[in-house]
Amino acid sequence: MTVIDASLLVKYVLHEEGWEKALEVLKHNAPLCSVDHILKEVANALWKHATLRKMIPASVAMELYSLVEMLAETRTLIVEDERIYMLRALELALEHSLPVYDMLYVAQAEKYGKLVTSDSEQAKVASKLGIETLLVE
Repeated sequence: MTVIDASLLVKYVLHEEGWEKALEVLKHNAPLCSVDHILKEVANALWKHATLRKMIPASVAMELYSLVEMLAETRTLIVEDERIYMLRALELALEHSLPVYDMLYVAQAEKYGKLVTSDSEQAKVASKLGIETLLVE
């Protein structure tokens, strides 16, 4: 399985720069999985774009989040409980001085062997750990 993180999914959902490449990666790296924290991070990015940045209406943010939920409900994106990976994520965060929520994805990728991200710092850590890593910029 291929682990994806919130930075990649947000890039795709919000059509940020490079979203077409994110789409191609998502299409060709099934099965996809992530920790359940991805849902919180994507929802927060949608909130930020609607509320703080005023880049999308609230109704669009709600529609986009519904589509993300559908990915999880249909198991197009297999979502695992983040608690499975918390201890290792904390260990990695302390070791590499990066946030625990970013290291959750790396800890999960240690199990599955592959990580796709748009976060360069996260990608560096994963690569150092011998995880096959694809950075989508």
